Amino acid sequence: MRTIEEHAEAVAGLVARVFEGLSTETLSVDSRLLARGDSSTRRRVLAADVVAPIDLPPFDNSQMDGYAVRSRELADGPRALTIGRRIPAGVAPPPLEAGTAAPIMTGAPIPDGADAVVQIEVADPPRFLPEGEHGDVVLPHAPAGQFVRTAGSDVRRNDLLFAAGTVLGPAHWGVLASAGVAAVDVVAQPRVAVVSTGSELRVEASPASAPALRPASGQAPASAPAPASALAAAEIHDANAASLSVALTDLGARVEVFQVPDAVDALLALLVGFATADGPAFDLVVTTGGVSAGAYEVVREALEPRGIEFGSVAMQPGGPQGWGTLPVGEASLPVVCFPGNPVSALISFQAFLRVPLAAGARRALPRRDATAVLAEGADSPPGKHQLRRARLDAAGLVHFVGGPSSHLLHQYAQATVLAHIPVGVGRVEAGDEVVVWALDD
Repeated sequence: MRTIEEHAEAVAGLVARVFEGLSTETLSVDSRLLARGDSSTRRRVLAADVVAPIDLPPFDNSQMDGYAVRSRELADGPRALTIGRRIPAGVAPPPLEAGTAAPIMTGAPIPDGADAVVQIEVADPPRFLPEGEHGDVVLPHAPAGQFVRTAGSDVRRNDLLFAAGTVLGPAHWGVLASAGVAAVDVVAQPRVAVVSTGSELRVEASPASAPALRPASGQAPASAPAPASALAAAEIHDANAASLSVALTDLGARVEVFQVPDAVDALLALLVGFATADGPAFDLVVTTGGVSAGAYEVVREALEPRGIEFGSVAMQPGGPQGWGTLPVGEASLPVVCFPGNPVSALISFQAFLRVPLAAGARRALPRRDATAVLAEGADSPPGKHQLRRARLDAAGLVHFVGGPSSHLLHQYAQATVLAHIPVGVGRVEAGDEVVVWALDD
């Protein structure tokens, strides 16, 4: 029987192979596409260096609303200058005439001949004259370069904007857009097939678009769920596909869901069908169910003869696990097999997939291992490392949420941490210190 740490190391090795073999793809730097908000642009990793095609800023421009001036004309202190032509942002101005001060707006180009800006607040009068009205303005001394943002002061043309391996966040996309970069090459997202097994699973129809509920003005948003399709006798809805799809997508994976009954031939046909002329259609397969020692362990029956290892990990819930690489066409496909109980599947994800997937995608995770004090006691099987759903109260004390049973998914959803009771400990008491993993990151 493996420890959690030993199995985590084995799965991490499989996942590392996933990221070593990823191709690249090109993403458009288009705010309309970025505004979609899906995972295709979130925290992507550059596959190649990006060089600045232009200076940033691309031209000298004003840092303030004020007057563009020749600094030498104000070298001796306050002086009256004739008010010139107004310069709004987005307009190429004419050269500044001698003895004049041009009203200029923030971000507007500095006219030829000007080398400083005097902010409107220190002018006399301290406001702009109405458009078309002529007059003079008294301005104080202004050194050359005052409130002028010079071309290339942020980035020079042909400078390295971002190196390959950079994780693109909001500011990076803003820089790329401001530099006029049309598209960038990024590391492709890992393609993950989530395969839910079990003849008890209701086969869900393809999702249909439904109009959003629109609350009346001033009312809270409507929260009534759409009615689920009726279950036949002995049927259940597929919780694992939903929860694991979201968990994987949150870490940058591109997920496709499949449902397979308890039939070895059906599962093998699905997996063999992942072979394409360009290699496997997926980079990783995650299965749920069919891994234990029951009479209908379809995943184990199908994959163990083909090189996937199955065994027990000394943990509760989530003890039965499978892992390995499956021959698919001329290539091999990493496969991770989780138990079918929903809590077991999610805790298996937390224990074995979350960290290596985040590392491969260059996604920093908050510090996970923390310690906290129990508010209550609990029993635990001494031969297992138990992970209990729990919540932290305002004082930081750990309260268990529900019992240890692996079907209590709603109670998992109420938890904020997983509390660890290690192997060899049969009972913990209030006041004991335990390791906790945060679930809300």
